[in-house]
Amino acid sequence: MANLKHYDIIRSPVITEKATLASESGKVVFNVAPTATKPEIKDAVEALFRVKVTAVNTLVRKGKVKRFRGRMGKQSDVKKAVVTLAEGYSIDVTTGL
Repeated sequence: MANLKHYDIIRSPVITEKATLASESGKVVFNVAPTATKPEIKDAVEALFRVKVTAVNTLVRKGKVKRFRGRMGKQSDVKKAVVTLAEGYSIDVTTGL
């Protein structure tokens, strides 16, 4: 049951150029639930990937107003977590769990 809660906290990995550069220094970026706290994110990453986490930094990217075919729309707010792993641990986000 606790395993399902971990999947609710960690939504998806962020695979961008900036996140790939951060992975070279032992950091991994995830999209997380908006209500997730830093200790919950740390527990979920350690349980799902069997790694040791040293730090968790979070940020909330506010949704932008975009125009699509002349109509206005709004993107959703996204909460991201930058997880720093202990020395010797790594996560390959390009493969599935």
